Amino acid sequence: MKKVAVLIPCYNEEKTVQKVVEDYRRALPQAEIYVYDNNSTDKTAELAAQAGAIVRREYRQGKGNVIRSMFRQIDADCYLMIDGDDTYPAEYAPEMVRMILDGEADMVNGDRLSSTYFTENKRPFHNTGNRLVRGLINHLFHADVRDIMTGYRAFSRGFVKTFPVLSRGFEIETEMTIHAVDKNFLIREIPVDYRDRPQGSVSKLNTYSDGAKVLCTIFRLYKDYKPFAFFGAAALIFLLVAVLLFLPVGLEFLRTGLVPRFPTLIVSATFGLCALLSFVAGMILDVVVKKHRQLFELMLTMFEEEARHEAGEMDR
Repeated sequence: MKKVAVLIPCYNEEKTVQKVVEDYRRALPQAEIYVYDNNSTDKTAELAAQAGAIVRREYRQGKGNVIRSMFRQIDADCYLMIDGDDTYPAEYAPEMVRMILDGEADMVNGDRLSSTYFTENKRPFHNTGNRLVRGLINHLFHADVRDIMTGYRAFSRGFVKTFPVLSRGFEIETEMTIHAVDKNFLIREIPVDYRDRPQGSVSKLNTYSDGAKVLCTIFRLYKDYKPFAFFGAAALIFLLVAVLLFLPVGLEFLRTGLVPRFPTLIVSATFGLCALLSFVAGMILDVVVKKHRQLFELMLTMFEEEARHEAGEMDR
């Protein structure tokens, strides 16, 4: 039987964690349920253990740090990640797991935004923020993902063991989605109901500071994954500024044969040089990124061959 692991990152979720563990134990009786306690100051870890979860601790604060440890420490054929705040019903879990185990996807997103999120969510600006992030990523990375920041996901072993976790906080969901799109992993989405947190349960997501981190992550990864487009756009801006500054100087020179505004000419030449450097940097980095993608594909192939070999050894 293939191993399924349910991953629940938690920070001060004593109001809901016991119910979440029990719900997913009923939905996936064959799965091992892991609760990673991220320095909670309440009874999260105690209640999770009472509900039958395997409780571990992550002392580096932040959801990204928790997921890094989960992905490194746990071996499974399918990983189901779920928030510990009881906002996602467990009834969708078996189908998400089936899609991974049957090879229909490398990552399955529980799509809140096509369901009840916009009516259930009571936190200001979260609806706008989700739309903004979705629009930016789909436009910049030529994708068609409906819910970028969902906390309800299933992953294949290949995705988990080859995903380099760099984010420390809530921007981890954005990083996962962009990585999957860039590396051509198969992404599937199923609409899931979303319910707001129960009374007394408090969100740890800060709308403004965490939202700013997500936007910075998008542009950082755009620079990393698509350097020619990023530095090409910068080169175009520099070039336009250089041309606008040079035009009056050039026209005056054609009329009089004199260049009385040398400072403007120097600034124009500087911007022109910046445009050239940005363009060259984009070309060089684009070659590096393409080589990295080739190496990643080779690494993924070797990983899958090793996994098949291990499966064959276990069958014998």
